[in-house]
Amino acid sequence: MTFNTSWKASWKLYTVIVSDIILTILSYWLSYLLRFNFAIPDIYMGHFLKSCPVLVALRVITFHVFGLYKGMWRYASMNDLIRILKAITAGTVVFSAYVAFYFMALSFPRSVIIIDWFIIITFLGGSRFVYRFFREFKGMSTITNGKKVLIIGASDEGEMLLRELKKNPKMNYKPVGFLDRSTERKGRRIHDVPVLGVIEDLGKIIRKKKVEEVIVADPSINGKAVREIMTVCRDNGVHCKTVPAIADILRGRINITQIREINIEDLLGREHIELDREKIKAYLSGKRVMVTGAAGSIGSELCRQIMGVEPEKLILYERVENELYNIMMEFSESNHDRTYVAILGDILDAKRLEDVMKTYKPQVIFHTAAYKHVPITEAHPYESVRNNIIGTMNVALCSAKCNVEKFVLISTDKAVEPISIMGATKRVAELICQGLNQIEKTRYIAVRFGNVLNSAGSVIPLFKQQIERGGPITITHPAMTRYFMSIPEAVQLVMQAGAMGKGGEIFVLEMGEPVKIVDLANDMIKLMGYSPEDIEIIYTGLRPGERIEEILIGEDEEVEVTSHEKIMLLKTPLFDWQDMKRRLDEFIAKTSNLNEAEIKETLFSIIKRR
Repeated sequence: MTFNTSWKASWKLYTVIVSDIILTILSYWLSYLLRFNFAIPDIYMGHFLKSCPVLVALRVITFHVFGLYKGMWRYASMNDLIRILKAITAGTVVFSAYVAFYFMALSFPRSVIIIDWFIIITFLGGSRFVYRFFREFKGMSTITNGKKVLIIGASDEGEMLLRELKKNPKMNYKPVGFLDRSTERKGRRIHDVPVLGVIEDLGKIIRKKKVEEVIVADPSINGKAVREIMTVCRDNGVHCKTVPAIADILRGRINITQIREINIEDLLGREHIELDREKIKAYLSGKRVMVTGAAGSIGSELCRQIMGVEPEKLILYERVENELYNIMMEFSESNHDRTYVAILGDILDAKRLEDVMKTYKPQVIFHTAAYKHVPITEAHPYESVRNNIIGTMNVALCSAKCNVEKFVLISTDKAVEPISIMGATKRVAELICQGLNQIEKTRYIAVRFGNVLNSAGSVIPLFKQQIERGGPITITHPAMTRYFMSIPEAVQLVMQAGAMGKGGEIFVLEMGEPVKIVDLANDMIKLMGYSPEDIEIIYTGLRPGERIEEILIGEDEEVEVTSHEKIMLLKTPLFDWQDMKRRLDEFIAKTSNLNEAEIKETLFSIIKRR
């Protein structure tokens, strides 16, 4: 199989080289014919015969040097045309020097060189683009009985999607038209497929054209518009799908297999994030990076994205064996074996932490390990204090002791004027970072954000399970709202904030507009193919530690803009770290002897007295 594939590749390469040689000779011959009005004198015919082999050799060499034989004709583009132009110009310049030297005493028709330059560009560029045209024309067979599909978005993404659909007749799609946000494109055609109108015409066009499926191919359409499109499709009994953004697709090409179902992230309509990747690389590339809670929802995504900036070593620190095994298998399959090391360990084990840090010498630590579920932490305040406060203290102090350069704490919007144990413990974790930053060389940074979609144990998986069982969906309060962002989005901004932080900052991520939980539930019901009337929603009442609305900024906090529009800097009141440390040490020392009420009372008093 390998030999056969190699032989085919070599045969194709030789075919291209031979065709270029033939085109070079034809171009040069035609240049002479045009120069001498199709009557070449004998003396100049001699010049042609002597110089032609040299020109052919120069063309083949320069075409190879400029990479013309590495490109694929079926994907010929403007970049390929520019490369052809450079290669031909370079060869022509060298050939001109040869002519000036070799034919110095002879009368050589130098205008032939200029004529040849124009002709060979036309020949080579034209041959490649003609090949691409016929290849695509051949692939774009007309499907007469396929599934009638309407594309939303007469954009670059829409055009690429159309080409993919036409080139894959086995998928059995028959594009009947486009709808676009702009009226300016109405009546135009893309690959002979008409732009039928604007998105507001969707229902009418579905009925008129007997559309069977709608594909949203414009990533700039916001969540509200996607929701409306879905509603119209459902009302007309039509399936609705979408494609990823160009920026998210390898090499900028949409593949037919990437057409997918619309998900809850599409309905939230979060905008694409622009990152300063050079800044991120500057503090992570080639560095030793450690992530605690490495197999959790945030931790695992952090590990994936850190791998993307090529660290020297990634240390995965995790206490749940099964989850650690899963991410190890994922990285092993991605050939990252030499880049990471997986450590089974608990952040409550200070000696284990210190041993790991002394062994692997991390330069940057992302501390994601924490208890995060409000009802569980309310019911188990002692364990919550141990994990979220003592655990954070252990990791933070070991970081200073082992000369870690930067420590990034993952915090939460529940730490703002907390009313829950979870929020209070995370607020103390923030204070620990700010306090240690006053006295240690390590730079401590905290990043605060709200709920992430599809994290383990969050509302999205819960609603999905409840819908699959036929209901009911349980919501604590009809007016409850929460801020949401996707896990990859949160992680990217955490990495960006880590790059921006100089030490002592608390950053808060821009979370967009709060989402009503009941609206989220109804969206999920529709996404799963039901009507809101099919699934009952029950309101169970607020649980201890819950708010109807979350707060992003505290009353004693001020917000400053940063260089990134999605990241804000909080200005918080100064406090005496030594006094805070003394009270924390006293609290930690006696926690095991306190009852639940006393733990809560002491914990909240520490925050209020800071």
